[in-house]
Amino acid sequence: MKVAAGYARNYLFPQRLAIPMTLANKRQIEVLRQCRAEREAHEFNTMTELAKGVAKLICIIKVKAGEDGKMFGSVTAGVIADELKHQFDITLDKRKIHLEHPIRALGDHKVEFYLHAKVKGNLKVRVESLTPVVAPGPAEPKKEEGRKPRREKHGHARRDAEGEKAGKSETAEARPKGEKHVKAEKAEKAPKAPKSEKKEKKAG
Repeated sequence: MKVAAGYARNYLFPQRLAIPMTLANKRQIEVLRQCRAEREAHEFNTMTELAKGVAKLICIIKVKAGEDGKMFGSVTAGVIADELKHQFDITLDKRKIHLEHPIRALGDHKVEFYLHAKVKGNLKVRVESLTPVVAPGPAEPKKEEGRKPRREKHGHARRDAEGEKAGKSETAEARPKGEKHVKAEKAEKAPKAPKSEKKEKKAG
């Protein structure tokens, strides 16, 4: 670019913000541009391979949680970056990890990260509880089911009571018949002889 000679001489050159356009400087600039392009291509390839490798990993993060599975606290981008370094020896700036909001629930989560301006990847993060989560127990039987045997007992008691009543009534009916039969037998005995007949026998 072209600027005023005094501006370049008094400000740009002393501050090392520009150099004069000479043949030697042109060659140096071309070499720097070529090196920069090679460096960017190498970085792009490296980040692409790294993104493919990270996509196959599962980053497990242990957190404190209650028995109902509710987390105490949250998982941030900084926590994920630390776990990647600790578990897989992968250094990733937390600013390259994209989280819309901190993770506040147990389970598997898909997290996006940006390794390069043109390279984006996904990481699987599994959040687990340090304390075992208690599973819900079997449902208790209903009270109505427990009352069924009682109803049957009442039914047997009623039947037994009715049977006892019927037995009593039968014995009660049998007794009067027996008494009548005894009286009838007594009546069948021979009647006593009258007094007049006894006197006649004595006189004879």
